[in-house]
Amino acid sequence: MQWKNRTYCGDVGQEQAGGAVVLMGWVDAVRDHGNLLFIHLRDIRGIVQVVFNPQTGADLYLEATRLKEEYVVEIEGVVHLREPGTENPNLATGRVEVFATRLELFARSKNLPFQISEKAMVFGEELKSSPESVDEELRLQYRYLDLRRPSVQARFIQRYRIVRCIREFLDERGFVEIETPFLTRSTPEGARDFLVPSRTHQGKFYALPQSPQLFKQLLMVGGLDRYFQIARCFRDEDLRPNRQPEFTQLDLEASFIDEEFIYEMLEELTCRIFAVGGIEVPRPFPRMTYAEAMSRYGSDRPDLRFDMAFEDLTDLFEGTGYAIFRRIRDEGGLIKGFCVKGAADLLSKNILQNEYALKLVPAFGGKGMTWMKVAGGRLESNIVQFFSPEEQAGLVARFQAGDGDVLMLIADTDRDLAHKVLAALRLHVAQRLDLIPQNRFRPLWVTDFPLFELKEGRLSSQHHPFTMPDRTGFDPRDVQACLRLNSRAYDLVMNGEELGGGSIRIHDMAVQRKIFEALELSPEEAEGKFGFFLNALEFGAPPHAGLALGLDRVIAMILMEPNIREIIAFPKNRSAFCPLTRAPAGVDPLQLEELGIGIAAAGGAGKDSAARPSKRAVRSERISAAKVRHVARLARLRVDDAEVRAFQKDLNAVLEHFETLQALDTRDVAPMSHVLDLRNVWREDTPREGKEIEPLLENAPMREADYFKVPKILEG
Repeated sequence: MQWKNRTYCGDVGQEQAGGAVVLMGWVDAVRDHGNLLFIHLRDIRGIVQVVFNPQTGADLYLEATRLKEEYVVEIEGVVHLREPGTENPNLATGRVEVFATRLELFARSKNLPFQISEKAMVFGEELKSSPESVDEELRLQYRYLDLRRPSVQARFIQRYRIVRCIREFLDERGFVEIETPFLTRSTPEGARDFLVPSRTHQGKFYALPQSPQLFKQLLMVGGLDRYFQIARCFRDEDLRPNRQPEFTQLDLEASFIDEEFIYEMLEELTCRIFAVGGIEVPRPFPRMTYAEAMSRYGSDRPDLRFDMAFEDLTDLFEGTGYAIFRRIRDEGGLIKGFCVKGAADLLSKNILQNEYALKLVPAFGGKGMTWMKVAGGRLESNIVQFFSPEEQAGLVARFQAGDGDVLMLIADTDRDLAHKVLAALRLHVAQRLDLIPQNRFRPLWVTDFPLFELKEGRLSSQHHPFTMPDRTGFDPRDVQACLRLNSRAYDLVMNGEELGGGSIRIHDMAVQRKIFEALELSPEEAEGKFGFFLNALEFGAPPHAGLALGLDRVIAMILMEPNIREIIAFPKNRSAFCPLTRAPAGVDPLQLEELGIGIAAAGGAGKDSAARPSKRAVRSERISAAKVRHVARLARLRVDDAEVRAFQKDLNAVLEHFETLQALDTRDVAPMSHVLDLRNVWREDTPREGKEIEPLLENAPMREADYFKVPKILEG
């Protein structure tokens, strides 16, 4: 292998015409014209066409005819300019081709489960199938093949460049990259932890970090001033679209700073990394309080690429003749809506009434929708006659509506529900009418989040309990006063997505104790959950703040990929399952025994009371998921993953039951009754037959103990 002389396929250019090159890579496509054989050779940097000519090398040509897609080869040859008219504009190397003089086969490939090649060999030629149309589950099962596609490789090259840009920028700003532990203590942070059992401390568990939150604050206590990390994080969350159980975030923290430091630095960093993808993000980023975002857009991550902000109309309908609005207003409810400019022709009365008001809005949780169109300076709808001329004029003025505009109104006694329905309706209308520019990027800082929220009658931290309140002079026993507190927290939002968030942290233990008191967290409970961290705060913590960016989501947005799985090398599917490795999977029962799994071990068991394996060892699964699928295929049944797991569980339970029965000592137990006639029961003085299964087949007598051997016989 002449790796020292290697030229990458994508680097072959016109300036090398007449010179020899050594190429290595995968056969992307083959086309045999009889008198000439053409192949596309592909590597990480591109594709080049290679020609085998039987006139100049019959043996080499014959050897090349055996090549198939995805064979791994080394080819030596001479670079030639293509004949005029035969250039391939689809390839960066489309003006040249390599005439082969030597071929070495490194490895063959089996038949492919799906098409990998993304380039037509001839301009205008269509590929028979596109890799993008292949089922995602199949692509993830053979992810190593999917990764060979140039478009997929380009994503990961861009991901690397974005991460490199982040590191270079933060290095300029004096940040130091420091790794924090993967195996740590389980602390309440909202989502469930992934737990890791300890072999040396049986009955106790590590937790995989949901974020490095406490450790990065400890680094500030440690005086390291400015920290960052490209951190792996783990959350055992309920399944949601575009989420992964393991993900990557840019985590950073700095001492002796305030919000303005974070805003200025993150804006510059965001602009730089988006520029890697050729995207210009406008600065400065606007800021909006949480209260304003919820009031105007019904969301704490509003999409500002399009208009249609909400207007509060409640004050316009004092003493209205429209009974529904009057009742809702009298009960302290909300009447709110938005204006869709120039959409009257696109949203017919049938769509507005029968589809939106009667179906879509109830599906969003609302009780109904009021709509009106503006035509000739007047409002038109099926209920406009219930509104006075003053109310109609007030609506037109409030929305600054003109002819052809459509007004959509939601009224409800539940203000939060009204905002939720309006937010969903606004987004739906914008998507339906194609009002969202795909190549526009609108960043936003959302600030002043509520510090607390009420859950089941008790205060709970909306962010985490170490977030600094906007004022420290509050009574932790006054629930209503606490609910009026805002936090010094901030989220970076873009195009309706939360890219990241952070806060100013509490560095004063007196304030921290008040927060715990408001949360009804006793000193003992606080010590049990956060003891190591609280102890550190007692030794002098600097004012500090930080932020974490969801790197997978940010990179997906830069690369304009709606699916974050496409920018993760080996992602889990939508069920948090890995089709490639089949994880999660069962493990050897001996491993579980070593870890003490399946035992009744107290979490606080000490060294002297170390957990011991239970008498009933965990049995391995004899019937695998693969066996269930095999039987289903034989029976021509279509089963999904949930059904496979259910059948697998039931079949293994049956085998386990028979093993339990087999373990019973019944030699001295006289039978009390028999399902079969007594002549079918094997007596001790009856001579045994040759094969153990024959008594079943021939209706011959059989001993009770032999019944328990049937499952093993059937399984074998």
